[in-house]
Amino acid sequence: MAKHFKGVVDIDVLDINEVPMFSQDDDQTNSPVIQNLSKKIKAADGVIIATPEHNHSIPAALKNVIEWLSYEIHPFDGKPVMIVGASYHTQGSSRAQLHLRQILEAPGVNAVVLPGNEFLLGDVKSAFDENDDLKDQRTVEFLQSTLKKFLMFAKVINMIGKTDDAENEDLSAKKGTDTTVEGVDMNADDWLDQAAKKTNAASGNDYVKLDSGLLTVNQLDYFLKTIPIELTYVDENNQFLYYNRAVPVEKMLAKRVPAQVGDSLDKVHPNISRVITHVKQVISALRNGDTDLVSMPVPGGDAEKHHVMHYYKAMHYEDNNYKGVNEWAVDLKPIVDEYLKSTGQKLVKDPDAKVDATSGASKKPEAPTTDATSGASEEVVKPELEVDATSSASKH
Repeated sequence: MAKHFKGVVDIDVLDINEVPMFSQDDDQTNSPVIQNLSKKIKAADGVIIATPEHNHSIPAALKNVIEWLSYEIHPFDGKPVMIVGASYHTQGSSRAQLHLRQILEAPGVNAVVLPGNEFLLGDVKSAFDENDDLKDQRTVEFLQSTLKKFLMFAKVINMIGKTDDAENEDLSAKKGTDTTVEGVDMNADDWLDQAAKKTNAASGNDYVKLDSGLLTVNQLDYFLKTIPIELTYVDENNQFLYYNRAVPVEKMLAKRVPAQVGDSLDKVHPNISRVITHVKQVISALRNGDTDLVSMPVPGGDAEKHHVMHYYKAMHYEDNNYKGVNEWAVDLKPIVDEYLKSTGQKLVKDPDAKVDATSGASKKPEAPTTDATSGASEEVVKPELEVDATSSASKH
């Protein structure tokens, strides 16, 4: 299916070989293999489960996976699922599929299984050619028709179950993730010291191997501190883990103090409903892939001397799993001034620009006009988000 229908749908085949045996006494829900399965399922529009038949039922390995994914985490909840199966003999996994449907509809799993449309492949040893393609064209056509029905089914189920994801964004960081330091109060003022001790964290002249370099912790720390922009990192669990403390607090564009490191996001931001709502909207948009970058000007201060911008960039591992937000704040005014000075140019006010005077955010203009003599487009600003001037947080 993944190979033959790649022009119709993207199917990511997940490996379950490394899944540990389920045990409530040895909870491994937070292990990388379980978390990866959960995140992949949550992110998918639908799930296809292929099963053989073992003694009139599904194999123990598949049941084991479902146990993990219905114990402390529930990625199948409300998720559209399609079942296919194959067997050595003529029954085509019919009894296994019936049993699997019952399991998937059990409390704690709560999957939404495509009704009917059973794809039962019998005599599987002789069903494929030397290229691992199904020999019988009618079988391929039936599988394709079933898959198309599932795509329509998944679209409807996802539309019915769609909620405002921003409302569900948890800023309290209670869920945890595979890198969360357990057993340390994340809102403690000395969280950094406690967490470093708990994890035996590298420090000082210990070497750290990076993707494209080898640095000591001290070198890495100095390097980040001297970057001429303010950096902040918030992980996928919405825990504030780092900022580069390059200047005194009173001179920072986005003021942070060491005691905030480790805090959940709801502790870092003012407890004002409007602010919290807008923070959730930004995080949710980045987490769900609605956008990869959010940028906004920060109003206030001396506009003649400063133009402060905040940027929020979604971070992803190589497997495309969302791993948090890279935020940076920068004053663009000195950069623009230096550019103008070195090039002998100057800024000229655009009489046609429509600027929101209360926030300094430009409203999205019509298509840029073109200078007929040079072919150069006039400079326009196209912000992705409308900015609330009182909070500097963006509306989605």
